[in-house]
Amino acid sequence: MTVTPPRTPRTDGPASVPSARSAARSGETADAAAAAAADEKPGDGLESRGLESGGPERGGPESGGPDGGELPPASRRFLAKATLVTAVLSVAGALLGLVRDQALARLFGAGSDTDAFLVAWTVPEFAATLLIEDGLAFALIPAFSMALARRSQGAPGDPVRALVAGTLPRLSLAFVAVGALFIGLAPQLVEVLAPGLPDPALAVDCTRLTATCVVSFGLAGYCSAALRAHRRYGAPAAIYVAYNVGIITGMFVLGGRWGVRSAAAGVAVGGLLMVLVQLPSLLRRLRKRGPAEEASAPEEARPLDTLLLTTVLLFALCRQSQVLIERFLASQLPAGAISHLNYAQKVAQMPMILSVMVCTVTFPVVARALAEGDTERARSRVERDLALASCVVLLGTAAVLACSPQIIEVLFQRGAFTAKDTAATAGVMRVYALGLLGQTLVGVLVRSYFSAGRGSWYPVGAMASGIVVTSWIGALGVGTWGVYGIAAANAIGITVTALVLLAGMGPRSVPVDVRGVLRELSRPVRAALVATLAGSFAAGRFTDPLSGLAAGALTVTVVFLLLGRALGSQGIVSALRSVRSATRRFSHVRS
Repeated sequence: MTVTPPRTPRTDGPASVPSARSAARSGETADAAAAAAADEKPGDGLESRGLESGGPERGGPESGGPDGGELPPASRRFLAKATLVTAVLSVAGALLGLVRDQALARLFGAGSDTDAFLVAWTVPEFAATLLIEDGLAFALIPAFSMALARRSQGAPGDPVRALVAGTLPRLSLAFVAVGALFIGLAPQLVEVLAPGLPDPALAVDCTRLTATCVVSFGLAGYCSAALRAHRRYGAPAAIYVAYNVGIITGMFVLGGRWGVRSAAAGVAVGGLLMVLVQLPSLLRRLRKRGPAEEASAPEEARPLDTLLLTTVLLFALCRQSQVLIERFLASQLPAGAISHLNYAQKVAQMPMILSVMVCTVTFPVVARALAEGDTERARSRVERDLALASCVVLLGTAAVLACSPQIIEVLFQRGAFTAKDTAATAGVMRVYALGLLGQTLVGVLVRSYFSAGRGSWYPVGAMASGIVVTSWIGALGVGTWGVYGIAAANAIGITVTALVLLAGMGPRSVPVDVRGVLRELSRPVRAALVATLAGSFAAGRFTDPLSGLAAGALTVTVVFLLLGRALGSQGIVSALRSVRSATRRFSHVRS
C-alpha cells in the first residue's frame, strides 16, 4: 500500500488532492474550514522563537486552528527568512567543510594516504546524496506533505504518525543491512573503486569506518525530510556543522596515532552528531496533539510507494556515480590526482550548494501545493526558483573562473600542500566550474519531477544519458589531458542531463514555460561572462593572493549585479528583494 490517500480525480495537474480552501467552500468539515481560514494568514515555520522551538510568529502551525491548525501557504516573507536561516547555517557548515579540507591537506598533504581516505570518502559522499540531499528526501518530503495535507482536511487518526510507523522501522533495518554489507565487502569495494591504488589496505580500513555513515546518514536524512515538510529548517540546516565538527575533531585528536584513519573515524562520529542535532525537534513534531485526536480511530501504517522510492534512489545513484567514474579514471594517474580533483570539486561546488539552498526551502512548498491540487502555485514557485538559483550559481561561477589560483592558494597552500598542488587544483577547478549551471539546473528540475510524490523514470533516464557522456568523454580525454579531461567530462555530462530534464518539463513534471525559462537564463549568463573577464583582470593586478581574491570577487559581484539588473534578470531582482525582506524581518525578531 502506498501513501497516496483516496482522492477525487482531476485533470489539471500532477496532483489531485482537494485543497483545504475547496473543502471549506463545500462545507465538508469544520476542521477543513478552519484550515482554509488559516490559509489567509501566512505564517513562519522557522524554529527558535519562530525559528526553532515555536511555530510561526503569527499563530504557529501546531496551534493555529481548533484542531491544532496546519501549515498555511508559505508567504514570501517566510520563504526569505527560511532561506536566510538555511543559508547562514549551510554556509557555516560549508566553511567548516573547508576547514576540514584544509586540515586534511595540512596534516596529510595530497599524496597516497589522502588518496586512500578519499576512496573511502566515496561511501559518505554516496550516502549523503542518496539519503540526505536528493534520493530519500525526494520520496519522503512529498509523502510527509501529503500526510500533512490529509491531516489538515480532517483525516481520522494522524496520517503523519501513520507514515512514520510504516516507513521508519523498515528503512532503519535497510540502513543497518547495507552498512554491514559495506563493512564486510570493503576490500572488494576498494578494488572496484580504485584498482590502481598503491596502498589498498589503508583505504579498506578507512572504508570500514566510513561505512557506518549509511545508518547515521539514513536516520539524519529521515529526520531532515520530516522536519522540512513541517517547515522546520533550523535543525536540518545545522547537520553539516555537526558533521564537520566531528571530522575535524577526529583528525586533530587522533591524527598523531591513527594517521589519515582519524578522518574516517571522524566521519563515523560526525554522522551520529547529525542525528542528535535533529532528534529533539522531530520528537516535538510527533508528540500527541490532543484528546480529540486520541479518541479517533488510529490510521493504518503507510509505507512508501515502492516505485517512487526506486526511481528517486536510482536517480541519486546515477548522479553520484560521476564521482566513481572520476576516481576510477584518476586512480590510474600519478599519486595526488584524486586529491587535486577532490579539492577542486569541493571548492567549485560551493556556489552550486548555495544556489540549490533555495530549493531546499521551497521543495516542501511545491510538494504541498501539488498535494492540495494547486498546480499554478507550484509552477510559479519552480520558475522563480530556476531564475534565482541560476543567478546565484552564475555569480559564483564567475568568481571561481576569475580567481581560482588565488582561492586555492589562500585556502590550501600551507604545510604539505605545495605551490605545484595549488596550480594543478586551480586549473581543474576552472574546468569544473563550467558545469556548475548544469549542476544547479539538475538540482532544481529534478525536485519538480518528484514533488507530486509519484515515481518517474524520466529523470533516471536523463541522468543515465549524462553518465554515458561523462564516461565516454572521460575515457577518451584522460590519456591526453589527465585530470583536466576528467573534469571536462563531468561538466559536459551534467550539462547534458540538465538540458534533457528541461526538455521533459510539462506533462511529466510541473508544467513550466521552458522557452521563458531559457530566455530568462540568457540574461545572467551574459552578465556572468562579462563579470568573469572583469574579475580576472582585477585579480591579476595584485601579487598578494588575498588582495587579488578580494579585488576579483568584489569586481565580479559589482559587475554581475549591475549588468544583470540592466539586462532585466528577474533572479537578481528577486534575490535583492528577498535579502531586504529577510533582514528587515530579522530586525523585528525578539532576542
